[in-house]
Amino acid sequence: MLDDLDRTIIEILVHDARISLKELSNQVGLSSPSVSERLRRLEEKKVIRSFTIDIDPVALGYSLSAIVRVRPLPGMLHIVEKLIQETPEITECDKVTGDDCFVGKLQFRTMEQLDMILDRLSERAETNTSIVKSSPVKRRLPPLS
Repeated sequence: MLDDLDRTIIEILVHDARISLKELSNQVGLSSPSVSERLRRLEEKKVIRSFTIDIDPVALGYSLSAIVRVRPLPGMLHIVEKLIQETPEITECDKVTGDDCFVGKLQFRTMEQLDMILDRLSERAETNTSIVKSSPVKRRLPPLS
């Protein structure tokens, strides 16, 4: 699906999504129009979904993180899913198999704020929360080859 040049382009963009087209072209040894065409194809194929920035939550005052497993009460699955989507402190969430239906990551400033978030869910779901001590593996791409 990806050739070596596509992989190289993606790796460069992962490290600096704001790199200029000219600099990207220089680094991969192609003309700007050729790199532009490759980027267009990678976007069309949904390999590249967006160009974004990485913000440190701590710099915004969110010094605490938690992983929460959520098991909706009977008949509450869609309501709980909507609640999760509407809670901005839940920065990631996956719908999973097993005993729980959702596994989410929360960013919060105080334990009181965590309690308020969990209280909103507790009327419609059981939760199990773990405070994150550190993240030895940050979010990263799977191998490109």
